[in-house]
Amino acid sequence: MIVTVTLNPSLDRTVEVDALVRGAVLRARGTHLHPGGKGVNVTRALLANGVPSRAVLPVGGPTGAELVDLLRGDGVDHVVVPVRGRTRSNVAVAEPDGTVTKLNEPGPELDRAALDEVLATALRSSGPGDWVVLCGSLPPGAPDTHYADLVRDLAAAGRRVAVDTSGPALVHAVAAGPDLVKPNLDELSVAVCRTLESRADAVDAAHELTAAGAARVLVSLGADGGLLVDDDAVLVGRCVPVDARSTVGAGDAFLAGYLAATTAHDVGAGAALRTALAWGAAAVRLPGSQMPGSADVRLDDALLVTDAAALRMHDPLVGAG
Repeated sequence: MIVTVTLNPSLDRTVEVDALVRGAVLRARGTHLHPGGKGVNVTRALLANGVPSRAVLPVGGPTGAELVDLLRGDGVDHVVVPVRGRTRSNVAVAEPDGTVTKLNEPGPELDRAALDEVLATALRSSGPGDWVVLCGSLPPGAPDTHYADLVRDLAAAGRRVAVDTSGPALVHAVAAGPDLVKPNLDELSVAVCRTLESRADAVDAAHELTAAGAARVLVSLGADGGLLVDDDAVLVGRCVPVDARSTVGAGDAFLAGYLAATTAHDVGAGAALRTALAWGAAAVRLPGSQMPGSADVRLDDALLVTDAAALRMHDPLVGAG
């Protein structure tokens, strides 16, 4: 069982337009509504590919009730922690070239009792050796050290812990010694306080996170592929070009693919990175934050690069700058 914890879930509405023009009245070409939050997306992707997963999330108000209805309708295994306030609703505007503009609400404030109950629920939903995945932004009122505290509590209970967050929460979580962190290029850049312009820069930054406490760093680089770095090795992967429809949730599918592969028998780190890249590539071909199923994933989309020099490690990244 892979258990995800999303402390700030959302209703995610994606609106497709021909072009985003500030100040104009735009006619949508399509709209999509999905249950949202990074951990929720990871669970959705895992379940769509037959991997057991359960989402733990606090919900409140009518938006929270609608979110739960969507989870039930999609057959997503979940456990909710009722909270005061209203679950947030986010909007993403997607253009035909794959550009996405996101408007995210802050979400409700969670008190200490609610935060403690989320941890207790995650522990009840998992067993020793299971992955517990801490995902997304912290809700208002939670200290920057909260994920770090959860990492220590879960590790002490024998869980494997992955963290996908950003900013100070990521830096504190790394110091707590998680089994895995999954930043994208921007999040990695913020964590090491400098601009990262090449794969070589990203590898150096990932090594800084392993030196600071993370056992393994999985970096999503969007169109530039991804990296997997630990104390023993650096693995580099890339994807074949795909026609992107929406990048919303692609990083979550990327993480889900890696976790799915690590739970399979006789799958090495290289195969896990390839799986992550293939799941991420499949996600960008789909509308909104729809997660890819087994019929959408093409392992041939992803290649493990064994000759780092051939990949030109010092060339600028598409997403840099």
